[in-house]
Amino acid sequence: MTAGMAGAPLRDGVLLVNLGTPEAPTASAVRSYLAEFLSDPRVVELPRVLWLPLLHAVILNLRPKKSAEKYAKVWTKEGSPLMVHTMRQAKLLRGLLGERRKPAPLVEFAMRYGRPSIGEALDRLGTAGCIKITVLPLYPQYAASTTESVRDTLNAWLRRTGHASAPRFIEQYPEDPGYLAALEALVRRCWKTQGRGEKLVMSFHGLPQRAVDRGDPYQRQCYATASVLAQRLDLAEIDYVVTFQSRFGAAKWLQPYTEPTLIELAKQGLGRVDVLCPGFVSDCLETLEEIGIAAREKFFAAGGTELRLMPCLNESPEWIEALAGLACSES
Repeated sequence: MTAGMAGAPLRDGVLLVNLGTPEAPTASAVRSYLAEFLSDPRVVELPRVLWLPLLHAVILNLRPKKSAEKYAKVWTKEGSPLMVHTMRQAKLLRGLLGERRKPAPLVEFAMRYGRPSIGEALDRLGTAGCIKITVLPLYPQYAASTTESVRDTLNAWLRRTGHASAPRFIEQYPEDPGYLAALEALVRRCWKTQGRGEKLVMSFHGLPQRAVDRGDPYQRQCYATASVLAQRLDLAEIDYVVTFQSRFGAAKWLQPYTEPTLIELAKQGLGRVDVLCPGFVSDCLETLEEIGIAAREKFFAAGGTELRLMPCLNESPEWIEALAGLACSES
């Protein structure tokens, strides 16, 4: 349905898009989520004729139970942390934009995998009378496996609906001043209230090395974010390290890997290490369980005494302000 067909007044719309999450910390829910996620050719680039039989015959029979156990460790009364934080971000952004612009832009959120789907959220914006829509993936650093996958789904919606105009698409913002100001404020708040560790580990989500070798700018943008943030925090090169986490499969991924780096820092005698995940704007399984539980245990086992996982940007006022800036910029 095109905007205005339902008789609604014309207004702007904003769609926040995050990666996705199972609907429950159960093997069946995780299986459904992984089936959609790992079937995306942007995520796994192997030939479908080879990959899909392996996915359905082996991986979806072995991985869901283990993953569900991990989700259960971080699940909240309100649901998945990623879903809860994304929902709150959309609500707060809606309120902030409503104070500044009339008519107030309508803000929705969606998940690339799972629900609410991108198509469902865009349908709601269209039905509400939104002609001018801004799609804002919650991935500050561009990667074809994430950013382009959102664009694929957006284009499919445009073909299906014949919407009046193509939505504006925020492709990347690794050095956006508002985003970096929000990260700086978060780190300084943590250091003020909890003290400062001997090293700051900036852990980004990993990516297969072959993607970067083919020209994907993701690694370069991660280092750009880390470099500018370090400057804002007055850090010397020895004060921080950039790492990559969440490796999947046997292929070589971007290095250094986060968990082995933390183990090595502990073996070197560093007692306390702070970990920040700048590429994740909402706490999720990868931050809360992979770093906050699993990697922390390995750090302690190697001789470390304290690993402080800083929260993601979540609902921090500086991040909501940054989202407003991104959503309303004309560039």
